[in-house]
Amino acid sequence: MADAKTKQTLQAYKKLGARIETKGRTVLKRRDDFSLWYTPGVGAVASHLAKHPKDARTLSIKKNSVAVISDGSAVLGLGNIGPYGALPVMEGKALIFKSMAGIDAWPLVLDTQDPEEIVRTVKAIAPNFGGINLEDIAAPACFEVERRLIEELDIPVMHDDQHGTAIVVLAGLINAAKVVKKDLKKLIVVVSGAGAAGTAVTKLLLQAGITDIQVLDRGGVINTARRDLNDAKKELAKITNPRDVSGGLSEALAGADVFIGVSGKGLLTAKQVGTMAANAIVFALANPVPEILPAEAKKGGAAVIATGRSDFPNQINNALVFPGIFRGALDRKVRKITDKTKLAAARALAALIARPTAERIVPDILDARVVKAVAKAVR
Repeated sequence: MADAKTKQTLQAYKKLGARIETKGRTVLKRRDDFSLWYTPGVGAVASHLAKHPKDARTLSIKKNSVAVISDGSAVLGLGNIGPYGALPVMEGKALIFKSMAGIDAWPLVLDTQDPEEIVRTVKAIAPNFGGINLEDIAAPACFEVERRLIEELDIPVMHDDQHGTAIVVLAGLINAAKVVKKDLKKLIVVVSGAGAAGTAVTKLLLQAGITDIQVLDRGGVINTARRDLNDAKKELAKITNPRDVSGGLSEALAGADVFIGVSGKGLLTAKQVGTMAANAIVFALANPVPEILPAEAKKGGAAVIATGRSDFPNQINNALVFPGIFRGALDRKVRKITDKTKLAAARALAALIARPTAERIVPDILDARVVKAVAKAVR
């Protein structure tokens, strides 16, 4: 069955070819059109922008364009499959940008995984774009790449695997806490996965006022006693785990209110869910196979369950975030996407669900209100 579906998908892509295209916003019908939109008219604009480069945001494609950039080192659940493996994913993101937010997005995959070269390349092409959307770049390199680009460019830069995920998770958690009638800030949270998404989720939850968070990697609970941590995980150790929990997932989950999985398939069992606090919340977000399937999580007593998949309720999907974030940033000529913006976007998303239920804690991906609500949150 899977082979048949794969064949069908490949045939559909082959038939369509490219899913995006460039298209003129004006028509060249007369000689005057060529004179205005190319030479000699374009010379006046070129001379102006040479002296006033900031005006490119209103006089060029920079006004409404985003570069979707990847090195192919952490593509979906497929791992390090390189630039050609990343290309169809980045093209899909560009299609979402255009379809949902009217943004002209350009998929650019880089044939390098050297952070210094990625930064140098993105800086070199930045004059063309009003924003940079980083995608599928593995941790810990993604942290350094994003930090450098935010510091060195005057346009918004966001690694969607980190912050898009974090914003949707927080939005879902705000409403899930309402469903189970628990105080958001008093939740005990376990985050399985200390890569790009897990790190960003953790930091945003801390910004939202949640203080009791345990983060796990392959070596177990991250704490200050461990000597096998890279710099990014050492930072996590300093700001998480206030009760100094040690051990593995079972130890971390005992009495916890929330499990957030951004790790791998099948890591969580119904028995482990059963050791969590009453009315537990389970966000099993590994794709395409989650840490635990919803039916198993329910057997363990979970009250609210979310996944990253469209065939189950409560899909935690980055597409609920990145089109609106960049729509707002482009419209308001924002230079940086701050923690304050991320919190505001999460709250705006959550507020679209007036009466959250166990099976509806985030808006549907096709909800026409989403992009406008998120864009409005960008200041």
